[in-house]
Amino acid sequence: MIDLELQRDRRTAPTLVEQLVQAFSRAIATQSLRAGALLPSVRELARRHALSTYTVGEAYNRLVSMGLVVARRGSGYRVAPAQTARAANDALPARWQPPALTATWLLSDVYVDHSVPIKAGCGWLPGEWINEVGLHHALRSMGRVPAARLGDYGHPYGFAPLRERVAAQLDRHGLPVEVSNVLLTQGATQGLDLIVRTLLRAGDTVLVEDPGYCNLLQILKLAGLNVVGVPRTPAGLDLDVLERQAAEHRPKAVFVNTTLQNPTGSTFGMANAFRLLQIVARQPMWVIEDDVSRELAPPGAPLFAALEGLQRVLYVGGFSKTVTPSLRCGYVVAERDVLRELARTKMAVGLTSSETIERIVDKVLLEGRYARHVERVNERLKAAHTIVEERLDALGLDIFQRPRAGLFVWARLPVEPTRAGAVATAALRDGIWLAPGSYFRPDDAASAWFRFNVPHSLDDALWRFIGGIR
Repeated sequence: MIDLELQRDRRTAPTLVEQLVQAFSRAIATQSLRAGALLPSVRELARRHALSTYTVGEAYNRLVSMGLVVARRGSGYRVAPAQTARAANDALPARWQPPALTATWLLSDVYVDHSVPIKAGCGWLPGEWINEVGLHHALRSMGRVPAARLGDYGHPYGFAPLRERVAAQLDRHGLPVEVSNVLLTQGATQGLDLIVRTLLRAGDTVLVEDPGYCNLLQILKLAGLNVVGVPRTPAGLDLDVLERQAAEHRPKAVFVNTTLQNPTGSTFGMANAFRLLQIVARQPMWVIEDDVSRELAPPGAPLFAALEGLQRVLYVGGFSKTVTPSLRCGYVVAERDVLRELARTKMAVGLTSSETIERIVDKVLLEGRYARHVERVNERLKAAHTIVEERLDALGLDIFQRPRAGLFVWARLPVEPTRAGAVATAALRDGIWLAPGSYFRPDDAASAWFRFNVPHSLDDALWRFIGGIR
């Protein structure tokens, strides 16, 4: 068996998953582990090194995706045959070949491509931060659910107990709603898509944040909408620009990311939120409030749906940032007649969302020590923000906002905007995934700003690369 000397100080060391992948990759390359060798079981390796089974399982899955290890039901994980392992050696740091930086990779393949060691540009928490105990408890509970209860498609609005849980959660945030105002979806992104399909038509004009959520921009383009950007500021939106754009274009909707915005990490101020609603009242349009990071935000951030009362606001949330993104579970909150139309659209384009997944999420929220898990995640995020901001400050780089919460920091690198794509490509050759600002702009305009996912941006190699940019 190889020696594993794991570094557990997340301020200076790669993630434990990355350390395991690197250690096994080196052992296979040097033939310390030979072809056909049986690796320890997930549980055995986790017990031996005081790791979570999720961490070991994720590392083994990455080794499988790299072609270095094969998995067979009933016989565990073994080192791949010699010819397969040799072909996979390109995944090792010294000979690693980056994926092509294309729209296809960014919108789909990136979610299954485990070959990039440092994911500073990704949009999710590290695997080791997931509430493993709560998830395992929920999965065990699901094993006791009679099959008859899982034998149909479920309710078009989603699993009723989880909808009740969502309503109670929103009530704590100052938005009192009934279960009849809540529609469960396959993630918050599907919620946005259902809203676009239901309320808007090709050729309509909509206003979006610039920069803003990149997947939303793709949804709007696919729907044939005229997308107009409004600059995002540290306090919310540039409301003078918003007012001019609203008067000129008569938009049908404005999309806002209220708390810990993706990509800037900024949160609306109360004064900015009130004035935005005043503009909407004068120039009637829908306000689509994307608020998936609410549980990671400090208390007191405005909530448009609570301020306006669901007359013109549709609220979108989800659990990808606090439970796990692999359980595609989100929700839309809206006035009942609007929600009924959204449910019809949901059934037309994809039938019901998964009741099995919704039951698992419900169990995590109810019995999985969810509140304590969110508290721990927020503590770790705050510490990670401090480290990343210190790194950026040491390099003299501009920081858009210092949220000290949530996943993201938005920083400007010392490059011409037109060179940002070349920098991202060069970073991939060093095993670093960066997210340049053009991904988040409605017109794909070049930008020297980059999104950094703070818990994935603690590796020294990342900052050596950033410091070497000329």
